[in-house]
Amino acid sequence: MSDIESHRTGQDTSDSPGTAKGQTIRRGGGDPGSRGRTTIADGVVEKITGMAARDVAGVHAMGSGMSRTFGAVRDRVPGGTKSGVTRGVKAEVGEKQTALDLEIVVEYGVSISDVARDVRENVVAAVERMTGLEVVEVNIAVSDVKLPDEEDEEPEPRIK
Repeated sequence: MSDIESHRTGQDTSDSPGTAKGQTIRRGGGDPGSRGRTTIADGVVEKITGMAARDVAGVHAMGSGMSRTFGAVRDRVPGGTKSGVTRGVKAEVGEKQTALDLEIVVEYGVSISDVARDVRENVVAAVERMTGLEVVEVNIAVSDVKLPDEEDEEPEPRIK
């Protein structure tokens, strides 16, 4: 039996003094939930961040006008790379920490500083709760203001 097999089964295959062959002993000690390693992909953190940011009142959209336009076209094409949820979000994920960059469009008339604060609070709470990662920074770039009479920038389909 290999060392890994004996570790998984809890059986000691050695002839060390004080243990009989085949005797079950505990190895590894501690909490079984802490054995092994969990990695979280950047895209997972980006999705959580995008959802949490969109939940904040005053956030009209994520990403710049140009990225939203290209994103809408890309989303219609099979195999498009970024989903609408992660548009305007970039995450750098380490083993224990993450840093986030967001690009948002706010509604006209809202306090940008209040919206940015609320986005930071909501994003930090969601990411830390769901991933256990420490959020070291949330950088927010406000790229546009959505005016009440402005239509959303959706490109016209080329084929009807």
